[in-house]
Amino acid sequence: MSLYPRVAAALTACLIAFPAAAENLPAKPRQVVIVSFDGANDIAQWQRSRSLAAVTGARFTYFLSCVFLLTRDTRGLYQAPGEKAGRSNVGFAPSTSDVAARLDQIRLARNEGHEIASHGCGHFDGAKWSAADWRREFASFSTILRDAWRINGLAGEPQGWRHFAETEVKGFRAPYLSTGRHLDQALAEAGFAYDASGVSRGPAEPVRKGGLLAFALPQIPEGPAGRKVIAMDYNLYVRHSGGFERGDETGAFEERTVKALLAAFDKEYRGDRTPLQVGFHFTLMNGGAYWRALERFARDVCTRPDVDCISYADFVARQTEKDKPAGGVGG
Repeated sequence: MSLYPRVAAALTACLIAFPAAAENLPAKPRQVVIVSFDGANDIAQWQRSRSLAAVTGARFTYFLSCVFLLTRDTRGLYQAPGEKAGRSNVGFAPSTSDVAARLDQIRLARNEGHEIASHGCGHFDGAKWSAADWRREFASFSTILRDAWRINGLAGEPQGWRHFAETEVKGFRAPYLSTGRHLDQALAEAGFAYDASGVSRGPAEPVRKGGLLAFALPQIPEGPAGRKVIAMDYNLYVRHSGGFERGDETGAFEERTVKALLAAFDKEYRGDRTPLQVGFHFTLMNGGAYWRALERFARDVCTRPDVDCISYADFVARQTEKDKPAGGVGG
């Protein structure tokens, strides 16, 4: 056989064989994106985040600080470990009507499939707390959330509210992402399913620590030099303006944030599809640049057919189902 027919035959064989080989490749998993909010204070941001979820199909995790369910008149019901009663690093709700509006947002978000999780109460640094101190903080959160309607003299407590407060809050993120060596023990003893207080060098799968799943916010490349920063709005705020409000008249901070988030997403989407976690607050830093970036990011990625923007609770439920042993065969 001459050279040309041999080459043509080889090419034909490759073209025939390639689709068959491709069919045997395992399908990529769906890309998971987890967006969470710390503090969950401002009512307008509750509404804005829920509206974003409605148009993108996303489901979020809200790490609530329970002091926002107390006013200055009722603040004495909370006492952080090592602090006087009625103290908080983030203040309290300005009025009973504000608490009522927040409780309604919590109710609506839960009914829409979002997760309500714990950010503790007074946003204190618990790095040196004992396990008993942490359990005390968790108990304060549970009690204040459960009794919020009665504490504030509000009528119309939804049916099942107390059961929700006592049984459905299974996730935690430590203020300042500051944990200490006793947190895991306290979380396990309090019946939590996961902790989302970690930081990782890049997107990472959660790891099992005893009975807990431990999640970590990733460090992602950002800016012209590609220096890594924690994928959280506050850390971007410090990176961009040193933690001082500068606004974003030119849109530079928003644009840098969108590019960083999309680049981090694309790397996982085109690669191993490790879950991407992103953390935000209800504070509009630098003129709201980071929320505008989040909205652009979510509208782009959460609407893709092979992407799931879900809560931590959703991810834990999927992982639990995946880890179940297969049913035995026999008789």
